[in-house]
Amino acid sequence: MKQRILTALILAPLAIAAIFFLPLQFFILFASVVFLLATKEWAGFVSKTPSSKLLYLFALILGVTLFLMPVEHIWLGQTLNSFISSGLVVAAVWWCLALLMVIGYPGSASSWKESPMIKGGFGLLTLLPFFWGLVVLRSVNMNADFYFGSQLVMYVFLLVWAADSGAYFAGRQFGKHKLAPNVSPSKTIEGLLGGLFCAVIVAYFASQYFAIAESKLLVFFIASIITTLVSALGDLTESIFKREAGLKDSGNLLPGHGGILDRIDSLTAAIPVFALIYIYWLA
Repeated sequence: MKQRILTALILAPLAIAAIFFLPLQFFILFASVVFLLATKEWAGFVSKTPSSKLLYLFALILGVTLFLMPVEHIWLGQTLNSFISSGLVVAAVWWCLALLMVIGYPGSASSWKESPMIKGGFGLLTLLPFFWGLVVLRSVNMNADFYFGSQLVMYVFLLVWAADSGAYFAGRQFGKHKLAPNVSPSKTIEGLLGGLFCAVIVAYFASQYFAIAESKLLVFFIASIITTLVSALGDLTESIFKREAGLKDSGNLLPGHGGILDRIDSLTAAIPVFALIYIYWLA
């Protein structure tokens, strides 16, 4: 527990500082490092004897997307570039597929668990939209207000953290009905509802802070609820891959916390989904 707290006390301020104070080009570099570290851990899901090939391949794909989509082309006026918005739509489809995988597990794993190519593809669908979702949210309205995009990113982080904390305490206090026993036996429906309750409280205060127009208030709350639910899906989906790989944690980079993926699993789903909803219905 001491290790866990100490690691959090070091990493949380660094992550928040990167979100709020780095210029966009350096924020992209920061997000790229997170992407590559997560990719290195995903290689352990793909093979019991992971090589560096997946890391090189994902780094190449990330580099190609950055070359095709330089910073100044992310937003075309007030409209997100169609290349990136299409990628976020693909991410939403992927998380719908992931939901079916979670519901159908362990039977759903029979079609992919022996295929390194498919598992690698799942990794790309998880991590690349997460990267671009971070960049999109961070860059919203940046020319007019440098910190607005940072606040959006931080809002999604707070939603996920509130949902995780609420689920933990509600699950311990009231948990009786298993949410996905074949995937994560400790998670309960009561915990999920407790997490949603805490997330809605965060959403209420955020709606006041962002001064959300009354005409968009319902959409904002629906977006926040969907983001919270899909964050739980991100956690459960990573649990499937860890279970199939025979791993307790995705890695050991963060003392007391496991690996990078163990910390961002919920965010890999929440960030691109919220970014997609925001650009189409809230921007």
